[in-house]
Amino acid sequence: LAGMRDGSVLTRSGGRYRPATIRSYDQAIRVYIVPAIVGRRLHDVRRRDIQGFVDRLRADGLGASTIHNKLDPLRVMFRRAVRDDVIAVDPTEGLDMPAIRGRRDRIATVADAEALIDAAPRQDRAMWACAFYAGLRRGELRALRWRHVDFDAGVIRVEDGWDDQEGAQDAKTEAGRRTVPMAGALRRALAAHKLATGRADDDLVFGRSASLPFIPSTTRRRALKAWEAAGLEPLSPHEARHTCASYLIAAGLNPKQVQTYIGHSDIRTTFNIYGHLLPGDEAKAAAQLDVLLDAGARNLRESRPPMSGGS
Repeated sequence: LAGMRDGSVLTRSGGRYRPATIRSYDQAIRVYIVPAIVGRRLHDVRRRDIQGFVDRLRADGLGASTIHNKLDPLRVMFRRAVRDDVIAVDPTEGLDMPAIRGRRDRIATVADAEALIDAAPRQDRAMWACAFYAGLRRGELRALRWRHVDFDAGVIRVEDGWDDQEGAQDAKTEAGRRTVPMAGALRRALAAHKLATGRADDDLVFGRSASLPFIPSTTRRRALKAWEAAGLEPLSPHEARHTCASYLIAAGLNPKQVQTYIGHSDIRTTFNIYGHLLPGDEAKAAAQLDVLLDAGARNLRESRPPMSGGS
């Protein structure tokens, strides 16, 4: 933990651990890991010991994703121990882990997204437009400054995130630093928001003041109240990000472009999370497949030599 804080212990990708991750590891170590393995030497810990730790967490009623998160500090410790030749075998590999079966996030249609944005409180509409049409993470929305919004080039430059305790932070990963295209609907929303707030340059775009970020729970509460009054089914900022990725896919962008604009380090993450179609696109996909198959059959027929009369 000390190494994570001072930067001498880095992530597998070579970056520094973020403050929120360090706090999560610290809590997992103090509350769960130390009571389970205190007094044990690394050489004495076997896979069955770690499996017993996992099984106890499961028996205590912890969810699958929580168990995975609580195990992460152990994974880091043993991975480093193997790398440094302290031990030969990593006992956290090959464990019987509970499967994470998260719920499928809702994807808003274009009409639904427009209705949700229009029904949101006036001061929050541009923020929701940025979530739906640019796919920024909540921390990125909180840290966005007007110098990051380039109306002339039609792009948003994502450079920072926001941590509740540490304040403005560098982007989540190197891939998190990215340039996102600004659709016309988003450009109009941001232009109106800038005119209404009178902010510019280093001021926060969506802050509750020019220098203080918005409070997520407050913004969420305002939106839920407004959407309920309008009879609309609500979405979270994370679902708005899913929606944006689906729009990019539906618009015909290739997976590498989607990965870049959404800010994933690994394109496999893009495929695993966002590799689905918008609801109702099955008919379009079937029509495209028909075109491909019909063209293939036609080429095959044309390539065959003509049949002789006696055949």
